[in-house]
Amino acid sequence: MENNISFDGFIQIAIVVKDIQKAAETWAKMFNVPVPEIRDNPPAHNPDLTYRGKPAFYGLKLAVIRVGSFVIELHEPDEHDSTFREFLDKHGNGVHHLGFQVGEKRDAIIGELEEMGYEMRTIGYYPGSSWTIVDTEDDLGVNLNIKPRA
Repeated sequence: MENNISFDGFIQIAIVVKDIQKAAETWAKMFNVPVPEIRDNPPAHNPDLTYRGKPAFYGLKLAVIRVGSFVIELHEPDEHDSTFREFLDKHGNGVHHLGFQVGEKRDAIIGELEEMGYEMRTIGYYPGSSWTIVDTEDDLGVNLNIKPRA
């Protein structure tokens, strides 16, 4: 790729689980850290979120374990269509994506990935940044999360 992804920007591993409470407790025990707060985000219409090119509507339980500047995210999706539900239904528990902060190269990297034939699975915007889940699962064994900044 002309606009490659740097290991320096590797900031996240996201894991989809069927039982977030159990996963959060087990990860916390392994790292000897407090069990992270589990946020329960109910389904909501959000114009800043898409799934496979259409407006997304899904709920998600989320827990974040911080190890320095690196994060392990745990996701337990509800029954609605989402990239996380799709993954859980297909694979069960597992690593959904690796997250990379790429700065100003975000659009160029996304463009190159699209040219390579990869579909944008989910795009989300939040104050100060965004995230794009790129469907690289078949070739890489995992999806990519491309973020301009954390």
